Amino acid sequence: MATAPSLRPLHRLRPFRAASALLAVLCLTLAGCSSTSGSGSGGGDGEDGSAAAAKARTVPDRVEPLKTTPKPKLPVTVESADGQRVTVTSADRIVPLTGALNEIVFTLGLGDNVVARDITATFEQAAKLPVVTRAHDVSAESVLSLKPTVVLAETTTGPAEAIDQIRDAGIALVVLDPAKSLDDVGTRIDAVAHTLGVDQAGDELRLRTEERVAAVQKDIPAGEDGRDKPRVAFLYLRGTASVYLLGGRDSGASSLLEAAGAVDAGKASGLKKDFTPITSEALAKAAPDAILVMSKGLESVDGVDGLVKIPGVAQTPAGLDRRVVAVDDGVLLNYGPRTDQALESLVEQLYGDQK
Repeated sequence: MATAPSLRPLHRLRPFRAASALLAVLCLTLAGCSSTSGSGSGGGDGEDGSAAAAKARTVPDRVEPLKTTPKPKLPVTVESADGQRVTVTSADRIVPLTGALNEIVFTLGLGDNVVARDITATFEQAAKLPVVTRAHDVSAESVLSLKPTVVLAETTTGPAEAIDQIRDAGIALVVLDPAKSLDDVGTRIDAVAHTLGVDQAGDELRLRTEERVAAVQKDIPAGEDGRDKPRVAFLYLRGTASVYLLGGRDSGASSLLEAAGAVDAGKASGLKKDFTPITSEALAKAAPDAILVMSKGLESVDGVDGLVKIPGVAQTPAGLDRRVVAVDDGVLLNYGPRTDQALESLVEQLYGDQK
């Protein structure tokens, strides 16, 4: 699990105030950020952003497959999210076209059957697989060259011509809806498992994931009826591409923040879209007590020192006290088998020793 810069527990600083667009941007800028190292200072104890990121990298980025390797029971016919009925006859050579789908397939225990990955599938077990898609730029030729028996995509996967080309070649291609909240986790696991003919493994993984998320939520110390809940703004940062965005209602972060007993400051301030460019006015209205970022995003702006130089950040309660929560890019908004890790990291950093 990734860690953030060591921060002072939020409750010691001041009481909390009462009260698939991201994927495209992420993947378009991922290559430019992957080797970025920050040098700014971060956190109340003086640890800088790059040091925190280096510490995070000492924790292996791995998925945890089920103990028993399932045997697919095929054929199965499924309703693809794009309206097609698709019959899957073999799961011997699987190509998931997003990192989140790759993660589910590996965690179900079918990693040995996966023959390719999306650039966002950064976990260790998938690292040596060939990359056949970067963001929504699927290479149909690369996919077909691997002779897949089944391809898994999302409604945001494209371009459409590439999807059509794969289907026209006679490959079973199933499109699934992307996950946007905690409520989608079990549904997605079930859908992938059923498509690959491993329903029992899907049941096991869904139950395991739900239990782990529930275990994290048991110890959240946030107050009742919205009192003393931290206001947290999700900022999407890619400094190498000069991308600085404030998350709104549809950013995907709201569900995770609310599960952690927090208030999504962007959503609460009235931002209805997924993301909007950061402005001093928007941040002032959001008035976050803490700022949530992805670890690589924090690195890309040179740590917390660089983050507070973004116009408006230093004037927020979070910026004034340098209250920043960083969660690993690979798990933050995947809403899959490692969502409990993202939630646990968020909770630990938000509440410190209040728990």
